[in-house]
Amino acid sequence: MFVYLSVNQFPPYSDRYRDSSLPTAERVEDLLAQMTLQEKIGQMALIEKNSISETDDIRAYGLGALLSGGGGNPENNTVAGWQTMVNGFTDISRTSRLGIPILYGVDANHGHGNIPGATIFPHFIGLGATGDVDLVERVARATAEELVATNISWSFSPTLDMPQDIRWGRVYETFSDDPALVGRLGAAYVRGLQNNAPKNTGTPSVLATLKHYVGAGGMQWGTSSNEDFSIDQGATPADIALLHDLYLPPFQESIQSGALSVMVGLNSWGDTKIAASSYLIQDVLKGELGFKGFVVSDWYGVYEISGNTYADTVTAVNAGVDMVMLPYNYKTFVRNVATAVQTGAISESRIDDAVRRILSAKFKLGLFDEIQNQVPTETVGSDEHHQLAREAVAKSFVLLKNDENLLPLSPTTQSIFVAGSAADNVGRQAGAWTVEWQGVDGNVIPNGVSILAGIQNAAGGNADITFNENGVFSPELGMADVGIAVVGEKPYAEGWGDTAEPTLSQEDRETIQNLSKVSKKVVVILVTGRPLVITDDIQNWDALGVAWLPGSAGEGIADVLFGTAKITGALPLPWPASIQQLPIATDGSTRDGSPVLFERYFGLKR
Repeated sequence: MFVYLSVNQFPPYSDRYRDSSLPTAERVEDLLAQMTLQEKIGQMALIEKNSISETDDIRAYGLGALLSGGGGNPENNTVAGWQTMVNGFTDISRTSRLGIPILYGVDANHGHGNIPGATIFPHFIGLGATGDVDLVERVARATAEELVATNISWSFSPTLDMPQDIRWGRVYETFSDDPALVGRLGAAYVRGLQNNAPKNTGTPSVLATLKHYVGAGGMQWGTSSNEDFSIDQGATPADIALLHDLYLPPFQESIQSGALSVMVGLNSWGDTKIAASSYLIQDVLKGELGFKGFVVSDWYGVYEISGNTYADTVTAVNAGVDMVMLPYNYKTFVRNVATAVQTGAISESRIDDAVRRILSAKFKLGLFDEIQNQVPTETVGSDEHHQLAREAVAKSFVLLKNDENLLPLSPTTQSIFVAGSAADNVGRQAGAWTVEWQGVDGNVIPNGVSILAGIQNAAGGNADITFNENGVFSPELGMADVGIAVVGEKPYAEGWGDTAEPTLSQEDRETIQNLSKVSKKVVVILVTGRPLVITDDIQNWDALGVAWLPGSAGEGIADVLFGTAKITGALPLPWPASIQQLPIATDGSTRDGSPVLFERYFGLKR
């Protein structure tokens, strides 16, 4: 049983760890030598902020980190509200005996999407379509600035998963299925977030997290350990050749770029949960790849090993997990680890290794230092960042069909009909991980510009723009020169997006059919987090473009439609012709041996 230290009991006998002029390693060792076992174990706990029984527990248990899960916002979900909340937690952590500040983490998967009005960039699948390393680094840098403006120090990104099956509900969180592209863009994203500079230099830095180690994206359909899902949290075949040739290279490149944390996935490697694999974490990640940062588990992932909380804690910590995303019962976790150390089930040297890695990251971020960078609150959702998002949207657009060079639209186009469920819906453009875990529906995101609004602004007075969501227009309007149907998927997150048939809804098909009857030419724009099976549909369309999940800057789509920006995007993964082709291997081979509809990196340039 623990007897927790008051602030004044056993004060630190050395303040050398507070000296920012000393090397990080020296500061870490000075602090570690003064920590009790209780304080060390507390650093290994990552807690969801709403599960803190009493805020003083942050100090009493010496907790290492807090997080906001998807939708875990403060009651006042504004920049000021986030600042107040995070500062409050951080200030409490600094009142502990040694004053060790917490890390505060969020899922900033496409900008700081937790806050209404923040800049929402394209999801990673769209950034993958750009293939632009410089752009990706600038997007990550802007995201870091908006996070720091709300006092957040840790982002659970970038995702280095490589999807082989579009039925998976997390395809949009990935850059590509090509390890070379994923490695380049992942490393760029790390550089943008962390800036490879200490925080007290005046340039904001946010801790990057490589996820999901390892083999996520290679799970097989029907193997999920979650009864509500089909492929998410499923089993990846334990193929050592694929491990080294496919799954590890992006992690290796991103580690070399300076990543300070890695998150182990909820999938299994064969029959073994990743969090339980000493081979994958200790031998491969920390050994072969030389990773010096800390390893964190995913949401409740440790306790899914066997369901026995004590045994699973022992297994995961010994396997190399340094920080456990519990995310709830920290008191039980602390007791379990203490018992395991006292009985010899976990060595104290393993605890020291974990805490040394965690403290190193905190020092490198400058969390202990008095000089903290200040980012103006106006940075969140700034016009500069919106223009960057607009650039990213235009560069992510992939043109798959363009009969008679219909796009970009001719300046002589007189009348345009716009239809579709995603045409005037910024929520659908943004996708999940936007304000709420599963996203939002409708034009409820401040500063967001819908694709329809972008088209209306781009056309100016040169063309008549008429909108009807269902594609039903008055006969008095006559035939439009061009009909633009903006259709696609509703927002979804994680395994709730697993689907046996990723394709257009019947509603979307009817909308396109309605529009075709009153338009001389039809352009279809897909707002989607993954390729959709459209083999029987595409022959009826004159042009087809993929907008992916573009975020809050819908003008970027209008830029390519009207020729203000060039069309340069390319498919970041193969586009299947049928469900029978899944999964599709990284070399492009399909399960049934038939050719895909479009190969990876296909994209018409204009």
